[in-house]
Amino acid sequence: MSEGREDVGGVDERAAKLFPAERLDLAERYAAWLADAGVVRGLIGPREVPRLWDRHILNCAVLGEVIPEGVSVADIGSGAGLPGLVLAIARPDLNITLIEPLLRRTTFLEEVAEDLGLSNVTVLRGRADAFHGELGFDAVTSRAVAGLGKLLDWSMPLVSPKGALVAMKGSSIEAEIEEARADLERWGCAPPTVSELGVDVLETTTVAVRVVWSDPARVDWPPVPKGARQGSKSGSRKKKRR
Repeated sequence: MSEGREDVGGVDERAAKLFPAERLDLAERYAAWLADAGVVRGLIGPREVPRLWDRHILNCAVLGEVIPEGVSVADIGSGAGLPGLVLAIARPDLNITLIEPLLRRTTFLEEVAEDLGLSNVTVLRGRADAFHGELGFDAVTSRAVAGLGKLLDWSMPLVSPKGALVAMKGSSIEAEIEEARADLERWGCAPPTVSELGVDVLETTTVAVRVVWSDPARVDWPPVPKGARQGSKSGSRKKKRR
């Protein structure tokens, strides 16, 4: 596992800034899972292995900079656990729910969480909209799932009145925000805030967008925008709590 960390220079020092000392070993073990089973099962491309730490693990760990202490977090479209499992390792104070529709991915997530002893992780199998009206979270995260407009439809019904959508995005986020103006208004969201994370740690920083309710006191639960249809709840699900 240490060999994988040596593939990218200086990762030991940077990882020590983002993970508690007693959980660095868990981060290494997760990287080993990604490099082995993650590749075999098609969750991570083989070419990503040499840059797992820079492009994936450390890149996701800095998302913790904009998530408050001790809150509940849903990671939708969790895939290989990016950023959900990374946050669970770096932030044991968070209660993380990984929401993923594909069985082979939820199986991977459950196996990793079990192996790493992540008692703060719950894995749910299903589309995000299958849980609309059933679950609410302080933060709803995602990475490379969809454009902001569609992401609002999937995420905001899971965001508690005082919670936030917190999504990892690319350099085109300002254009996404502009394109999603009507969707933001339809949902009753405040203007999004964009943050550059990991400035003092990463060679390539992480961009995150945060969206909250404009008036939390007026949010009906579950929130559904006027004139919009509630998403289908027909997706299958598999629930596992630890």
